[in-house]
Amino acid sequence: MSLFRPRAASLSALEQILDGRGLGRRGGTMPNASRRSALTHSAVWASLRLRADLLSTMPVDAFRKKDGVQIETPKPPVLVSPGGDEVGIIEWLYSTQFDLDSCGNTFGLIRTRDGMGLPSRIDLVPVEDVTVLVKKGVKSYRIAGVEHDAAEVWHERQFTTSGSPVGLSPLAYSASSISGYVSAQEFVRQWFAGGAVPSAHLRNSEKTLVPAETKAVKAQFKESVTSGDVFVTGKDWEYSMLSAKANEAGMIDSLRWGVGDAARFYGVPGDMIDAEVSSGSITYANITQRNLQFLITNLGPAVARREAALSSLLPRPRFVKLNTGALLRMDLKSRYEAHKIGTGGRPFLAPSEARALENLPPFTPEQLAELSAVTAAPAAPTVGGADGPSAE
Repeated sequence: MSLFRPRAASLSALEQILDGRGLGRRGGTMPNASRRSALTHSAVWASLRLRADLLSTMPVDAFRKKDGVQIETPKPPVLVSPGGDEVGIIEWLYSTQFDLDSCGNTFGLIRTRDGMGLPSRIDLVPVEDVTVLVKKGVKSYRIAGVEHDAAEVWHERQFTTSGSPVGLSPLAYSASSISGYVSAQEFVRQWFAGGAVPSAHLRNSEKTLVPAETKAVKAQFKESVTSGDVFVTGKDWEYSMLSAKANEAGMIDSLRWGVGDAARFYGVPGDMIDAEVSSGSITYANITQRNLQFLITNLGPAVARREAALSSLLPRPRFVKLNTGALLRMDLKSRYEAHKIGTGGRPFLAPSEARALENLPPFTPEQLAELSAVTAAPAAPTVGGADGPSAE
């Protein structure tokens, strides 16, 4: 993928990595990770999926402010089905967030506009098909070989730097780290494909072999190992291993480190992608606090950028807010206690608002009558009578 190509300049290292062509090998043994190979990294995939899942399932709401009060307004069709009838807002947000987190950019062709000139349908295009061109300060896009003006293209960027027309790719900058994990995965795959038997030294103590004999013995030995068959030797053969066992070579530690490193690159708590947690543990009591920290320090900036981009689809002064409440949703007991605080004493919530937070409709007259009967003060007990104490 070539996102940005200055005139008369060759592909940059970053572009080669994303293009899947790589940069050969570093240190003679460590291949760089292309986007496709990086996605085979379980922690990279889990981190990308987690962020895209969370953001795409946040309800999208449109608002305007009147006298300093935020008032919800109807959403235009582009915030319901931005890709037409075929692509709804959840799928559209998922795809765009996945591209943003993996490549730093997402692109779409603006197919139609509404009466105010705002985009009403945006068809997403593969990032690999896009080249961003800048000529004399004017930006344009080449998509699948066809050049488009900037006004025809929807382009969101993430991880931006001054003066760059494109966002930075996390996969490109984490390529060195990811490639180590991918190499370890490949080593383990080849290890077990070869019967988990390492390189060895076969020595004949009786005679010196000519090259043809050496080749024949080696072929027989490799065939026996890969097929799981028995390799039969005479008394004149000695076998000794040359390479260490997988665990002695640090493969387990390398794989474990790779998972945590990918989580760090994407700012995802390790426990949320089933990685080992370096310190402490997540319990029912602190999970809400963990989610709050994740939202504020990691996912929050991405949410703010997406809100700003989506707000450009609305006429001013309307704006878009992504409802992050679902991520911070407490357990049932904590929520009900919070509603009790909000509606009692000096209330700042009406009962209907508290019920709306639980996706419940306002009370019906029948429900209000039932509640009145339940909460009515009990009659004061009488002294004496049939059930009372008798006077002596």
